[in-house]
Amino acid sequence: MGIADDDIEKIRSTVSIVDTVQQYVALKRVGRNWSGLCPFHAEKSPSFYVREETGRYKCFGCDKGGDIFTFIQEIEHTDFPGSVEHLAAKAGITLNYTSAGQSKERARRKQLTEAMNDAVEWYHERLLSDPGARAARGYLRDRGLHGDIARQFKLGWAPDDWDRLARDLGRPADVLQDVGLAFRNRRNRMQDSFRARVMFPIFSESGEALAFGGRILPGSDDPAKYKNSSETPIYTKSKVLYGLNWSKADASKVDQIVVCEGYTDVIGFHQAGVPRAVATCGTALTEEHVRLLKRYASRVVLSFDADAAGQGAAERFYEWEQKHQVEVSVARLPSGKDPGDLARSNPEALAKAVDEPLPFLGFRLQRTMGSRRLDSPEQRARLAEEAMAVVNEHPNPNVRKLYAGEVAAQVGLPVSDLVRLAETGVRRPSIAVAPKRQSAPMENAEFAALVLLVQEWDSIAEWLVEGLFDSDANRMAFLAMAEAGGLTGALEIAPPDAREVLERASVADLDLDATVEAQSLIAAATRRELRRRTSFTDPASLEEDRAARLDLMALADTDPERALAASESLLGWLHRRTDEHSD
Repeated sequence: MGIADDDIEKIRSTVSIVDTVQQYVALKRVGRNWSGLCPFHAEKSPSFYVREETGRYKCFGCDKGGDIFTFIQEIEHTDFPGSVEHLAAKAGITLNYTSAGQSKERARRKQLTEAMNDAVEWYHERLLSDPGARAARGYLRDRGLHGDIARQFKLGWAPDDWDRLARDLGRPADVLQDVGLAFRNRRNRMQDSFRARVMFPIFSESGEALAFGGRILPGSDDPAKYKNSSETPIYTKSKVLYGLNWSKADASKVDQIVVCEGYTDVIGFHQAGVPRAVATCGTALTEEHVRLLKRYASRVVLSFDADAAGQGAAERFYEWEQKHQVEVSVARLPSGKDPGDLARSNPEALAKAVDEPLPFLGFRLQRTMGSRRLDSPEQRARLAEEAMAVVNEHPNPNVRKLYAGEVAAQVGLPVSDLVRLAETGVRRPSIAVAPKRQSAPMENAEFAALVLLVQEWDSIAEWLVEGLFDSDANRMAFLAMAEAGGLTGALEIAPPDAREVLERASVADLDLDATVEAQSLIAAATRRELRRRTSFTDPASLEEDRAARLDLMALADTDPERALAASESLLGWLHRRTDEHSD
C-alpha cells in the first residue's frame, strides 16, 4: 500500500523547492543558489543553501540535506507519505493510492477535514461581521483577545440558531454528523451542535481543522462553560494538542514546549512572547501526547496545577521521563494567576515562569514542605514523613537521595537517616502515620460516571443529575464538578472525601462507554428508589412506579432508540423523586 509513483514524480517536477522552503526560511539569491539561516540549528551566518535546478537543499553547518520531501519531513516532523500529502494539498494535486481501500479512506478524511475547514471560516466570519456576535466581540476584547488575535487563531462565533451552519455549509448530512458539527434531532432534522458560543478551532499539527471548543458567554444559564467536539474519525483527544500547529516551530528551535490547561492560556503565552504553548483538549495529559511533544522538544514545562492529580499522575510523569527521554518541569506561576490573566497583567512574569521552571519532583516537594508548620518535634517528624513519601515516588535512587538531603536540612533531622529511607524507596516511611481513609470502590457505576465526567465531560454530562448518586462522596464530587464546570475548580471547592474521588477519577485508566455507563447508573438509581417506595399505596404513585419498572426493563432492549427513550423517562422520574425527598 502506498502513493502512486506517478503522483510522487508529479509533485517532484511541478512543486518548487525554493517556494516551499521560503514558507519557512527567508532566502536570498546568491548566484544560482538561494541562501538563508538554517531552520534546523541555530546560526548567525547563513550556511543553508537551496538550488531550484536540482531540487535539493544542503546545510553546511549541521549537514542536513535532501529533496523537497526530505525538507517537509524534517520541518513538519512527519513521515514520507505525510510529506507527499502535505505538498499535494498545497499544490491542489489529487493523490492516487496503490490500495483501493486506502484511497477511499484518504478521500473520506479529506472530505471531513474540508468540511471542518469550511466551518472554521464560517464561524470566523460570523465573529467578525455578524451583528449578533457583538457581545462575543466585546467579551473577547475584555479578555485581551482583540481583532488581530481573533484572526491569528481563527476564533469564531456560533449563532444561537437551530441549523444555520448546517444550511449554509451545504455539506452532506453524514459528513456534518461524522465530524460533530450537526446532528439529527427528534424531528429528523439537522441541527447545529454548537450554538451561542465563542468558537476555538482545534487543528492538527500540520494545520488541518479537526474539532472545536466552544465557550459560553458570561451570564449564560448553560451549566457547561466549555463544550468540546466529541471524538470523530479525524479527531482523537488523546492524540491532539491545541495550538501545536502554531507552536511547533518555536518549540523545535528552543527545545522546550509548554503544556497549558485551556485555549486562552495558549493564546496568552503567544501574546507574552512565548509562542510554544499547547493545551490538552478536555482530557488529562496522555502518553500519546508525550510522544507527540517529544517530536518537537525534550523539555516539557507544565503550566497548570500539576499537583492536583496526586501520586498517580506523578508516577506517570516519572515513567514518561524515562521511557521517552523528556524532562518534565513546572512553571512557577504567581498564586491564583492563570496564564491568560498573567499575559495581560504581567507578561514578563509569565515568560520568567517558563524560563525558570521547577523540576516536577522539586515542585511536588515544595508544595508538601509548605503545607505544615514546624513548631514542634512532632510536626517536623510528620512533615519529614510526608516529604519522603513524595521523594520516594521517583524511580531513580540517586535523585531520591539528593532530595532527601534537602528535606533533612529543612526539618532538622540527620541527613543519613533520610538518605537511608531514600535508598529503600519505601512509600510509607517508618514514622507513624494516621490510618488512610477508606476509599469507595472504584469499579462501580457511580465512579465510572465520574471518570467520564472528569475526563470526557461532553460524553456524559447531559445524563447526570444529583439523584443518581447514592454515595455521599460521589454525590458531592458530582455537585462540585457541576458547580465549577471542570476538574480544577471542583478540586478547590469539593470536601475532602469528594476531592479524593475526583483525584482518583482524573487518573483512572478505564475503558468506558458513556451510554452504557449512564444507563447502568440510571438503572441502579431506579432500583434503589423503587425499593424505598414499597410503602406507597396511592394510585398515582403506584402508576408512576409501574411505568418506571417497565422503563427499567426497556433499558436492556436491543433497540437503542427504545433504550434511549426509557433512559430519558427514568431521569425525569428520578428528578421528581429527588424533589419529593427535598420537600
